[in-house]
Amino acid sequence: MVPPDAPSQEKKKAQPGRSVKDKWRSKVWFKIRAPGLFQGMELGETLATEPEGMVGRTLEVTLSEVSGMADASKAHVKLRFRIVGVNLDSHVVETRFIGHELTSDYIRRLARRKRSKIDLSFHVRSKDGVEMVVKPLAVSEHRLQARLRGNLRNRLTEVLTQTAQERTASEFIRDLLNGDLVKVVAQGVHTLYPLKKIELRASEMLSPIPETGSALNAPSPPEPPVSSEPAPPSPPVPEAGTPPPPMAPAA
Repeated sequence: MVPPDAPSQEKKKAQPGRSVKDKWRSKVWFKIRAPGLFQGMELGETLATEPEGMVGRTLEVTLSEVSGMADASKAHVKLRFRIVGVNLDSHVVETRFIGHELTSDYIRRLARRKRSKIDLSFHVRSKDGVEMVVKPLAVSEHRLQARLRGNLRNRLTEVLTQTAQERTASEFIRDLLNGDLVKVVAQGVHTLYPLKKIELRASEMLSPIPETGSALNAPSPPEPPVSSEPAPPSPPVPEAGTPPPPMAPAA
């Protein structure tokens, strides 16, 4: 006989479904926000039952998504962020930029046959003390001799190290992502050999970027206004042979 207090089969079957439903209802939507370097834009949304467990996780988005440009040419650039905090009141997840990487398909298209490839990885330090790992990739139209390749390696390292020291971390990453940094590197190595292509295939932030830096899409600072008042006249230039004016007597 079945005890009167024993649950029926229907109740046993209903219990798992009811617990799953309750667990799903306990989840809350959180907006994922980019750091100040990317103007705090929304990177996406996520569901979580234990928001504190999201801290430390990483996510990837493409540069075309972050920049807001419907440009497929930016889809090969992947940006990596790490979750560093959760605001339970506003349901917002804060992130930190930790690096970027080019897709493997894009890199394979660059390094074709009968071309020399220079692949580097080294540490640099920005003007505001942020440690970074940069990984430049240079490709030539034809195969290069070992001596020339060595000289190009040294020049790439020198140019990028000096460029990082002259910029804050925010300025360095901004120039890296908008293409200005590649132009600076190309100009620095052009005297040795005109390379076919130069890319920063990856970067890694070894320390946090200060939030006081300039944003990725920040406009250039305005030029100082030009005064409409005439410039003061320059003092007359004495002619050759004119004696100097007498000095005032000492008090």
